[in-house]
Amino acid sequence: MHGRLKLKTTEEQAEEKRKEREKKMKIAVAARDACFEKRKRSVLDEEGLELTKQLLGGNPDFATLWNFRREIFQHFEKEKSPEVLQVLLEKELSFLEACLRVNPKSYGTWYHRGWVLDHMPSPDWARELELCSKLLQLDERNFHCWDYRRLVVSRSQVSCSEELDFTFKLISSNFSNYSSWHYRSTLLPRVHPDTCQQAGRVHEGVLLTEYELVRNAFFTDPNDQSAWFYYRWLLGRADREETVSCLYVSREGQRLILSFSRPVNVLSPSAELVLFVDSLPLMVKWRTAHPKLKHSALWICDLPTGTINEACSEHSFKIHWRDGVVQRECVLYRGRSESWCRDSATDQQLFRSDLSVEKSTVLQSELDSCTQLQEMEPENKWCLLTIILLMRALDPLGYEKDTLQYFKTLKAADPMRSAYFDDLRSKFVIENSILKMEYAETRVVDLSKKDVTALYHLDQLLLVTHMNLSSNRLQSLTAQLSMLQCLEVLEADDNVLEGVEGLCGLPRLEEVSLRNNRIAKIADLQPLASCPKLTILNLQGNPVTEATDFQSELALLLPGVKDLIA
Repeated sequence: MHGRLKLKTTEEQAEEKRKEREKKMKIAVAARDACFEKRKRSVLDEEGLELTKQLLGGNPDFATLWNFRREIFQHFEKEKSPEVLQVLLEKELSFLEACLRVNPKSYGTWYHRGWVLDHMPSPDWARELELCSKLLQLDERNFHCWDYRRLVVSRSQVSCSEELDFTFKLISSNFSNYSSWHYRSTLLPRVHPDTCQQAGRVHEGVLLTEYELVRNAFFTDPNDQSAWFYYRWLLGRADREETVSCLYVSREGQRLILSFSRPVNVLSPSAELVLFVDSLPLMVKWRTAHPKLKHSALWICDLPTGTINEACSEHSFKIHWRDGVVQRECVLYRGRSESWCRDSATDQQLFRSDLSVEKSTVLQSELDSCTQLQEMEPENKWCLLTIILLMRALDPLGYEKDTLQYFKTLKAADPMRSAYFDDLRSKFVIENSILKMEYAETRVVDLSKKDVTALYHLDQLLLVTHMNLSSNRLQSLTAQLSMLQCLEVLEADDNVLEGVEGLCGLPRLEEVSLRNNRIAKIADLQPLASCPKLTILNLQGNPVTEATDFQSELALLLPGVKDLIA
C-alpha cells in the first residue's frame, strides 16, 4: 500500500527504547567517569560544572557531584572577582530551580541552594522567601521547603511575627496544612512568650484566641488530624525545669537519695553535683537504682562510715546542682531514722496545668464544644482523645469516671491503637492514684484492679512503703521500679508477669507476693537476690513451682527467704 506509514510493532518499540537507554547510559557513565577523574586530579574548572550539570539535571540526588560543584565554587572564590562569582552563582540558582522541578524533595538540591546563597557576595534573600512561598502553594507539606524557609528567615532577619502571619494565611486557606500548624507552634512562644511561667509557654491571652482558631478547623473537618495535633500541643505544658525534687536521708541505711524533676546523668563530666553534710563538702560516689539506668531521675550515694552518728545526733544535708543554681536542703533530726524534703505532686501541679479563672472558663467551654461535636461524630477518635485531655487539664480527679468511660469508647472507635490507649489510660490512673495518696498523706499506693498495662511516674514513689499491683495486665516489672527505695511490701498477684527485673537493689523490701503469674524459671527471680531483707515470697500459681528441685534451687538463690508460699 503506497503512501501509508508502516506502524512499528511492540517488539520494535521496545528495542528502540532499549537502544536509547543504552545510549544515554553510555553518555552518563562517560560524564560520571570524567567528573571523577577531574576531581581525582583536582581539576576545578567550568568544564567540571558543565559535566556535573548534565548528570544532576536528570538525577539531582547524586551527592558526590554536588560536593564536586561546591569544591569548584570554593576554588572560584579564590580565583575570580566578586562580580564574576556573583554571576556564576546566580546561574547556579537558576540551575537549581530546574533541578527542583525534576525533584522538589531532593535533599542535595535544597542543601546546595542554601550553601550557594551563603557563599554569594550579594544574596537576594527576599527572592528566596518569595520562591519558598510559591513552592509551598504547590505543595504545602514539602518539609524540605519548610526547612529551607526557616534558613532563609534566619539569614534575612524576617521577624517571627511576619512568619506567624504567614502560617495564619496558609492555615486559613487549608486547615489540613499540618506543616503550617507545626511551624506556628514553634513561633508562638517566641512572639508571645508567657513571662510569668517557664520558657516555652505562650501568653495566656494569645493561647485562648488560638483555641478559637483550631476549633474552627476541627469543626470544619473533624477527621483531619492536623488541627487536633495542634490542639493537643496547646493543651500541653512546657517541660519541667531541672530541679532536685526530693532529698531523702536514711540513718539506718547510711545513705542519701536524690530525685530529680527529670532524668539526668550526674556522672557526666559536665555535671556538678556537690553534697554538703553539716556545712562541709563530702566526696561520695553516685549510682542509679538499677544498672540499666544511665540517665535517671533517681540517684543514690552510700555515706562514708561515721557520717551519720548515733540516733541522738542531728545532721544537715545540702545539695548543690549545676553550679549551685539548683539547691535542696534537709535535716535529719535527733531520734529520727529517716528524713526528707520534697516537692509534692499536688503543690507542683505535676499532672495538670495551673489554671487561671479565665483559662478554666475557656477550657470548660472547649470541653462543651468537643462534647457537642462528639455527639455529632460519635466515632471520631481525635474528638474523644481531646475530650479526655481537656478533662485531665480541668480536673483529673473530678472527671475520673468520665475519663475511664471515654477510654472505652475510644478503644472501640480505634481498635488498632487499643494498646496505646491502654497505656495512656494506665498513666492517667497512676497519676490519680499518686494525687489521692498525697492528699491522704500516706505512703501506701493501691493500684489493684485498675486494668493497668504499664507503670509510670515511678520516680514520684520514692517514699512509698507498700504497693499493690494485683489484678492488672502487667507483663513486666521494669527497671524503673527499683526507684521505690523505701518499698517494704509488694503485691503483684494475678498479672501476666514473666520476670521481676525491677525488684533489684531494694534495701527495705521484706515481702513479695507474685501469685498467679507466668514466672517459669528460677533465673527469672535472680533480681530478688539483691534485696537483703526479703523473707516472705509467694509464688503460688507460677509455672516455676512445678520445676524439679524448685525449693532447693530457690533456697540457694534466696537463702534469706524463710516463708516461701508455693
